[in-house]
Amino acid sequence: MARNKLTLKEIDAEIAKLQQQANEIRESEKAGVIARMKDAVAYYGITASDLGLGSGARTGTKAVKADTVAETAGKTKRGAGRIKFKDGAGNSWSGFGPKPKWFTEALASGKTADELRAA
Repeated sequence: MARNKLTLKEIDAEIAKLQQQANEIRESEKAGVIARMKDAVAYYGITASDLGLGSGARTGTKAVKADTVAETAGKTKRGAGRIKFKDGAGNSWSGFGPKPKWFTEALASGKTADELRAA
């Protein structure tokens, strides 16, 4: 029985085709992943410091310098990491992004945004 043997050129072409498919899938899924990450960051009040981004930690393949993170945050999100609202249970929110569950529940229970405003 004869076996179909692929040439190296055919294998390389197949690899390139599969790599292109992988890149297309990655790009199509990226927006959803970013949206879920933003929701989680807003809900839990996660800061760049919590993620280790303020101390020269590596993200992906590039090193992030602390001053670069501060400059970028200052230009694009002005104060996004500063706590504007907090409650007695340790929850906090910067006021950016979707309102976290604890904040909407506190408002529904009769508290006002001013009562939750951080000092």
